[in-house]
Amino acid sequence: MARSKEIAPGLGRLSRSQVFAKRGLFKGQKKTEKPAVESPAEVVEKTVGGEKNGGKRLVPTSKAPRFYPAEDVRVPKKSRKAPKPTALRSSITPGTVLILLAGRFRGKRVVFLKQLESGLLLVTGPYKVNGVPLRRVNQAYVIATSTHVDISGVKVDEKVNDAYFAKSAAKKAESAEAEFFEEGKPKKEAFPASKAADQKEVDKAVIEAIKKTEYLAKYLKASWGLSKGQFPHQLVF
Repeated sequence: MARSKEIAPGLGRLSRSQVFAKRGLFKGQKKTEKPAVESPAEVVEKTVGGEKNGGKRLVPTSKAPRFYPAEDVRVPKKSRKAPKPTALRSSITPGTVLILLAGRFRGKRVVFLKQLESGLLLVTGPYKVNGVPLRRVNQAYVIATSTHVDISGVKVDEKVNDAYFAKSAAKKAESAEAEFFEEGKPKKEAFPASKAADQKEVDKAVIEAIKKTEYLAKYLKASWGLSKGQFPHQLVF
């Protein structure tokens, strides 16, 4: 019995790839590495006769076709736009207190430290005050307040960049069988001691600056939210 029945003379019910998969022909394939072949040069330098011809000329190795295809071949559009660094809002300066509007810590007030290369904002709670650690946030999801903290004495290490927040790739089971016999879920890695030390070092200087202003620590600790009848565009921050 044929694997692919014909629905018309010369026209099978299944496509070539479907027949290939159904018959399992992919199991018997042998993959061999082909030796690397150097591509020929596009142009060749040739000597040309005549006094006014320069003596030598670059001649293409393959001639252009005499005829063009009847149908237009779509060429991918090349973008001439170069990525530019994200412009920081004028209301956000180092030391500005921001209100987070999204994410795990939405409604919390944080202190802005600096802008990273990706355009994201580096902020801290500080962690000892309201539980917000060093984080990256998008400026589209923050409200800049008029409250400002003097962080001129705060030095953020250069290693605290976008790569600093990259997550390590979780190791997966080699096969479905190994995953089945695994005992429970893999344990989460402990928070690195080096990052905890970085957090304490940054927060120590920020907390000292916060203590200089009365009630500022309580202001940062209090969460923000809207009550019934309140609208953010009518409020003054």
